[in-house]
Amino acid sequence: MKPTNTAIRRKPRPHFRDIVVIGASAGGVTALLALAKVLPADFPAPIFIVQHVAPDSPSILPQLLSSVSALKARHPRNGETVELGVMYVAPPDHHLLLEDDKVLVTRGPKENRFRPSIDALFRSAAYTFGPRVIGVVLTGYLDDGTSGLWSVQRMGGVAIVQDPYDAEQPAMPTNALQFVEADYVVPLAELGALLVRLTQEPAPARPHLPAEQLDLLKIELTIAKQGGGFELGIIEKGLLTPFTCPECHGALTQLIEGNLIRYRCHTGHAYTVSSLLSEVTSSVESLLYQSMRGLEETKMLLHNLGMHFTKNQQTDVAELFFRKADETGLQARIVHQSILTQEALSGDLQFRQNKLPVS
Repeated sequence: MKPTNTAIRRKPRPHFRDIVVIGASAGGVTALLALAKVLPADFPAPIFIVQHVAPDSPSILPQLLSSVSALKARHPRNGETVELGVMYVAPPDHHLLLEDDKVLVTRGPKENRFRPSIDALFRSAAYTFGPRVIGVVLTGYLDDGTSGLWSVQRMGGVAIVQDPYDAEQPAMPTNALQFVEADYVVPLAELGALLVRLTQEPAPARPHLPAEQLDLLKIELTIAKQGGGFELGIIEKGLLTPFTCPECHGALTQLIEGNLIRYRCHTGHAYTVSSLLSEVTSSVESLLYQSMRGLEETKMLLHNLGMHFTKNQQTDVAELFFRKADETGLQARIVHQSILTQEALSGDLQFRQNKLPVS
């Protein structure tokens, strides 16, 4: 039987760093299992985890974590009270958020095409607990977690990033390091001991931030809970752009966080540059396939009409339709070639092409 320490789990520690939030994507299950194995039974903080999973797939991650760890792991119920020493895993297709001493499980708008969103969890922790938060970005694609980690650090919390050279997929840690001066960059093997040490440290005073920045954090937390960005005034919080949301085609507002550019539509969907570029190029490919399909259907129709007029011995008319069918077929082949050469772009293009060094 796994050892437990109920007294430690339930005793509040508001003056210590006692809120751990972790985000992972591709390669994350292996990384999380390795971390869970080394955490002690008396770990004095709750751990909140967002691991990207398909929305329609069941998640057995809590069972896997519980099977290798001295700590318990579970999918939380919406509104349940936080216990120390428990690993809370975001359920598929639901955001995991923190509010006061409660865990919230919601279906607010997607961020960076994901629900659950790492950024949404990190922002909610930063807004609610400030300097008590320890944020961790692990292996994964693109850059979900970068904005949230920036908020954690901005609100006085600790920012930890897995060493990209140690990560199964380095893009997510690398992107985080491009925009956040992490307090710690460590290999996975050192993370458990670091978390144990940090949770023993007193939390500093909450930093003073401008009211408009706190207001934006509160609005984004509310959007993650229930949507309704337009009614909450998100359009007035940034620069209204001519771009539209790939998800709902609503107007996108540009938001700036340090050197990081983000976009949020008036219904609530949010994108970093990476995720927006990725989604737009994916949409372009889809539109090209639709165009090719339409041209091929047109060619078939023209050819069938040509056959019809040939049977009726209207040779001149038949040749006209056959010629138009050949011209349309050429157009379809050109579009097909465009699809084959269409490059999937994202904000980590510079990293992929230039192999940027990690500082």
